Amino acid sequence: MRIKRSAFGEAVEGYAVPVFNEREIRASAGILFLILFTSWMQILFRHDFTPIKYGLIVFLSDFIIRVFVNPEYSPTLVLGRYIVRRQTPEFVGAAQKSFAWKIGLVLSTIMFLHMVVANSYSFITGIICLTCLSFLFFESAFGICLGCLFYGMFHQDRARYCPGDTCGTRIKKDIRKVSWAQTGVVVGFIIFMMLTAYLFNEYFGLKPRALWEILQSPS
Repeated sequence: MRIKRSAFGEAVEGYAVPVFNEREIRASAGILFLILFTSWMQILFRHDFTPIKYGLIVFLSDFIIRVFVNPEYSPTLVLGRYIVRRQTPEFVGAAQKSFAWKIGLVLSTIMFLHMVVANSYSFITGIICLTCLSFLFFESAFGICLGCLFYGMFHQDRARYCPGDTCGTRIKKDIRKVSWAQTGVVVGFIIFMMLTAYLFNEYFGLKPRALWEILQSPS
């Protein structure tokens, strides 16, 4: 299998359009999700906006390189490639990824102007931050590119080589079907967790003690 660089993406033998390695992209999304989620937690629990400002610089710089320079030199994609270098590549179309990254560039630019340049926050930054977290989580955890789903709305040509062949003809085999029994298990589990929270929330809220203190305390 031969791989050649193209204007945007990689020309791989057997693929009609330029492609990217989805495994690298998912690893990159996981790295960005970790940065953004950690920064978000610092805001929620410590009211510290410093990490998110550094995180936004990382985000914006990374997407500028992807869109205007070359994804090959994106720092997080390079790290992602190194992390999954021993795994078999899974190639996906470059066109829809380019569109999704442009969405990421717009969102990170708005966040950067609000929180870094203007040093402000509002419901706008909150919504955008949650949107970015959702995009990154779905990409890294499930291999679902939410930004790619909007590609067909703005382009006449259909996206090709989607992760898991989701943009091709889908034949649902038995192993991929969700039965009513499985659905019932999920619903039952949710009810079980709700009951657990209702019955034991007060006990679970107690501050833990050191195990050594418990062992030394009289029975």
